[in-house]
Amino acid sequence: MKTEESDKNFSATEKKKVYRKPKTTGLKNIPKKSNPTGEMRLNRFIANAGVCSRREADTYIVAGMVTVNGKIVTELGVKVLPTDEIRFDGTKLNAEKKVYLLLNKPKDFVTTTDDPHADKIVMDLIKDACTERIYPVGRLDRNTTGLLLFTNDGDLSKRLTHPSHTMKKVYQVSLDIPVTMDHMQQIADGIELEDGRINADAISYISNEEKNEVGIEIHSGRNRIVRRIFEHFGYRVKKLDRVMFAGLTKKNLPRGKYRFLTEKEIQFLKML
Repeated sequence: MKTEESDKNFSATEKKKVYRKPKTTGLKNIPKKSNPTGEMRLNRFIANAGVCSRREADTYIVAGMVTVNGKIVTELGVKVLPTDEIRFDGTKLNAEKKVYLLLNKPKDFVTTTDDPHADKIVMDLIKDACTERIYPVGRLDRNTTGLLLFTNDGDLSKRLTHPSHTMKKVYQVSLDIPVTMDHMQQIADGIELEDGRINADAISYISNEEKNEVGIEIHSGRNRIVRRIFEHFGYRVKKLDRVMFAGLTKKNLPRGKYRFLTEKEIQFLKML
């Protein structure tokens, strides 16, 4: 593992890592059929509009919350055209283009789309990035810095945050005192927290640094999980920085800045 911002390597002899065999489907490439009219399934249209995932859209459709050209549609599989008027809970939807944006979040910003009690929210940092409505994928605590992905792709967002998907996340942790090797091994093997057992996919000291600088790879999305792992042993987390998320890194992305994903990165995420 490698932290892009500090360009420091985890010790090769002090880390435990789980390797997974790449998935293969054995399917051959099949040419896509042309669709000059832009016709698509209603649930896909709703997902494209950034409301939710396709599966969630099906639930809303059956519940009678969606209208097509003024008529309530409750049947699944209905196809619509870009020229149709689609409304969700009375609000007109637009089939917006998909946007994928990566932010290097600074400290003291709250991961929310709207919070009247927060002085700083992450949406303030990207408000001029695009006209489409994009939302954060998952969250980072106010005091946690690092990578935060934004998109209006409801399907992708659902997939990246669902517990069944082992989405790789790497953090650099700065602690108040050096971490013992025994505690490092326990974290790698697994410990019991109040909400269940947890283990790191990989953990090591940051090379050429004091023993209170640790890199940890984990896929769990449980609340404050990294902080709670170290607090379990009595350590205080002074800094927590997410340096990798789903294969995306902070390379050439200064704190507080954002960039749009490349087409290659977008295709990679959709293959996860």
